[in-house]
Amino acid sequence: MSDVVQVYGSSNSGNCLKVKWVCDCLTIPYLWTEVDSFDGSTRTPDFLALNPAGQVPVVQLANGRVLAQSNAIIVHLAEGSDLVPADAYARAKMFEWLFWEQYSHEPAIAVRIARKYYLKQRDEDIDPALMTKGNAALARMEQHLNAALYLVGPALSLADIALLAYTRAASRGGFDLASYPSVVAWIARTESQLGLESIASG
Repeated sequence: MSDVVQVYGSSNSGNCLKVKWVCDCLTIPYLWTEVDSFDGSTRTPDFLALNPAGQVPVVQLANGRVLAQSNAIIVHLAEGSDLVPADAYARAKMFEWLFWEQYSHEPAIAVRIARKYYLKQRDEDIDPALMTKGNAALARMEQHLNAALYLVGPALSLADIALLAYTRAASRGGFDLASYPSVVAWIARTESQLGLESIASG
C-alpha cells in the first residue's frame, strides 16, 4: 500500500471529484477519506495541520508530501500522461482553461450550486451576479465547443476534467444547460470517456 495516494475530499465538491476522476482515469491507487466541508471538519486542528487553508481536496502522496488545490493536484497526478498535451502550446492552452476555471467559472457556478442545492437558499437570497457570471462562463464554453469536441485539441485533457466537475451540475444551481447545446454534448462525451453516469436530471 506504500504507493497509494491518500485523498481527503468531499463527494459533494466538484473540486474534489476532479482528483477522483484523474486517479480513476489513470488507475492511480488511492484511498478516499470523506471530509464534510459544511460541518466544520476542515477547521479541526488535525485537518489544519494537513492544510492550513482549511480546504478540500488535499492529497498525501506516496512519499508523504502533501499537496492542496484541485488543479495543482490533478496536474501533478497526470504528469507524463495523455491527459497533459505533449505540445508546449497545447499544454499552455490547457493551463489557460485551468486558470480560467478557477477564476471565472467556479466562483460563480460552484457557489450558486452550493447555496441553492446544498444550503437550500431561496433564489431571492442569492447574489444575482452569480447567475450573470455563471451564464457568461457557460456562453464562453459554448462558443469554443461549437467548433471543437474538447477544450484543447482533439482529445480529452485535464482542461475537460476540471471544467466538467461543476458544469455537469450547473442545473443544480439554477442554470439552464439546454441553452448551451454544444456544452451539453461535450458533457455527455466527457462523462462517457470517464465512465460517469449523467447527473443532468439532478
